[in-house]
This record gives sequence, structure tokens and C-alpha cells, in this order.
Amino acid sequence: MKKLILVTSPPASGKTYIAKKLAEELCHVVYLDKDTLIKLSKQIFIIAGEEYNRSSDFFNENIRDYEYETIVAIALEALNYDDIVLINAPFTKEIRDLNYIKNLKAILKEKNASLVVIWVETSIDVTQQRMIERNSDRDTWKLANWDEYIAGINFDIPIALDNPYVKDDLLIFKNSSDEEFEASLTKTINILEESSGRK
Repeated sequence: MKKLILVTSPPASGKTYIAKKLAEELCHVVYLDKDTLIKLSKQIFIIAGEEYNRSSDFFNENIRDYEYETIVAIALEALNYDDIVLINAPFTKEIRDLNYIKNLKAILKEKNASLVVIWVETSIDVTQQRMIERNSDRDTWKLANWDEYIAGINFDIPIALDNPYVKDDLLIFKNSSDEEFEASLTKTINILEESSGRK
């Protein structure tokens, strides 16, 4: 069965590194990163005469959901041509919206595909340090207003997605240390390969 894999978590949890490592290890994978759309989104801020702030009301009202709709549409199209499509994106709102997940699974079922959510679990202190180290302008407001930003972020595992009878619907990838990363990478690859019938 084909798979749409969402590598999700709050920002700076290590999603991109993990998503790329998974894509390298798996076979027949299309890798998509929602951040590829940031260049387009920045242009919207410029045209609208708005300060570049991806935590702003302007972003949430006029840009955010369209980025997600676009990257998922590209992923669904790619599933027509390959076995696995992996999206690297936070999906913070979507993975806690059970109607959204239900609808996405229904669309995937028509393509003989299943949904896999990989939740990257990283401590808040580690995410802050990684955000500082990556030194990106998308994090400027977040770091300058850390307490306000972190108050709006949900670090809880989205356990409502877990069906105990489905082995790979929700996978937890622990990533607060190198040791956790290595153990989680091996475990995740094994589960995905087994559920794809490649083991």
C-alpha cells in the first residue's frame, strides 16, 4: 500500500533533518518540504506591506492554510507516480483536527494509500537552542517573544491519532539527543519497511 508520511512537530524539533534521513533510507520516496513555499509567502508580505512575521494574525489569516493546502495537493498528485510521499511540515493544527485527518484518510484510500504521522518529540529547551543555532529570519519574532510564542505551542503527542490496531498510523520519533535520534531512526525505518511489505 502507498503511504503519505507527515513528519510533524513544533518548529525547531529537528523535523527537516529527520525527514531527509528517512527519505534517504526508504525506497521510492518523494520528499516535500513546506518551507519551499516560504519564498512565495514572503512575497505576499511584501505586496501587502506587512512586516514579515510567520506568527502574525496576517500570516494566519491569509497565508498559513494555503501553504498546507498547496503542499498536500502536490503530495496527493505525487502519489499517483510513486509509493511514498513524505511531507516535512509542522501540521500543528491539522493533526489535532480529527475531521481533517478523517477527510485526508478518505482521499488517500481512493489512491490505495494510508496515512502515517511521525511526531518528533523534542524537549522545549532543545528546540529553543536549535532555533538559536539555525539563525533563521522566520524565528526572529519567536525568539524575541519566547514566552508568548511557547505559550501557544502544543508539545503534547497527538495520541488521538493512534489506532492500537494499526502499527504505523502514529510513530513517535524521540529527538532530544543523538542517542534518541539513532534509536528512533532504526525503529521507524523498520516499522515503515515492514508495513510496506519490504521486510
